[in-house]
Amino acid sequence: MGGRTGGRARAESETGGRRRADAERNSAAIITAATDLFARDPDASMTDIARAAGVGRVTLYAHFSSREDVIRAVLRQVIDQSTEILEGARSAEEPPADAFAHLIRTAWPLIGRFGRLYNAARRTLPAEEVRQLHDPPMAHVRELILQGRETGVFRTDLPVEWLVSTVYALLHAAMEEVSARRFDQVEAGEALVQTLLGALRAD
Repeated sequence: MGGRTGGRARAESETGGRRRADAERNSAAIITAATDLFARDPDASMTDIARAAGVGRVTLYAHFSSREDVIRAVLRQVIDQSTEILEGARSAEEPPADAFAHLIRTAWPLIGRFGRLYNAARRTLPAEEVRQLHDPPMAHVRELILQGRETGVFRTDLPVEWLVSTVYALLHAAMEEVSARRFDQVEAGEALVQTLLGALRAD
């Protein structure tokens, strides 16, 4: 009796484990497909997302109850990836201005791809939520700006948060220029570095 009960419990556990693994794979496939899709088309629908992910609409809605939820998950993943890149690019040995330029140049190849995703998020999610999702990567920017101010390299006549907001705004302006094909991505990245350094440097 105990053996049969134990066997049934193990079977149910294995079945549950497979279902969880399948659910995780489907969720990851949806986010990956949606990321690529929104990078091309900010107006992509739930039907488009399901088709790109190779899942049915029932499966899609089982994981994400709305298009807003998909966009939120995709944006969060891209921002998490950007934050990891920024963390890996930090160097305590570089002067603040050089470290800032290195930070932007390192992160831009990823960030610059997602102007259309940012447009989709801006149209769909509250502006304050989009800004708050960017807090982790912008914390690295803020820290470098503070270091630059302490060493006299970056300006101190404007509030730190205004300078952080300037970086945030120009990053997304550059993304939009690239997504609209008004600027080559490589050229935009270098222009962004020079523009931001010019805005941050002390006179």
